[in-house]
Amino acid sequence: MVRDLMLACVEARFRVLRAPHPVQWLADNGSAFTARDTLDIAAALHLVPCFTPVRSPESNGVSEAFVKTLKRDYARIQPRPDALTVLQQLPTWIEDYNGKPSPSRLANALPEGVHSKPITTTPVSGLMGATPARQSGCYCPQQGRR
Repeated sequence: MVRDLMLACVEARFRVLRAPHPVQWLADNGSAFTARDTLDIAAALHLVPCFTPVRSPESNGVSEAFVKTLKRDYARIQPRPDALTVLQQLPTWIEDYNGKPSPSRLANALPEGVHSKPITTTPVSGLMGATPARQSGCYCPQQGRR
């Protein structure tokens, strides 16, 4: 399914079977994403696999929140008799998600005219890892950088 999704994304974005230039594909370290067959397909599609740091929930939080919102605001309230139906509805759900705020994002929105102040994070002694402010990007094995 991951390899089919990769191909569908490249076709939808570029209208061709291979990206015209290298495109980073961000994923966690799940076996479906790190499998040799998946990495081979990624290379054939001109995708550069990038993986979130291991044991770093901060780096995976945004994608987890997106999946949770997609399930709650779309999948749970739409007819889904089979996987094919869900896969066919996904592009519409994502387009809608990107085009207007979900109920959860509206609930967390600040009133008009109120601006949030940036939050400064500080490393805490005794904890492993870095605070979200100090840890950024993804690890790209081919490029050897974050």
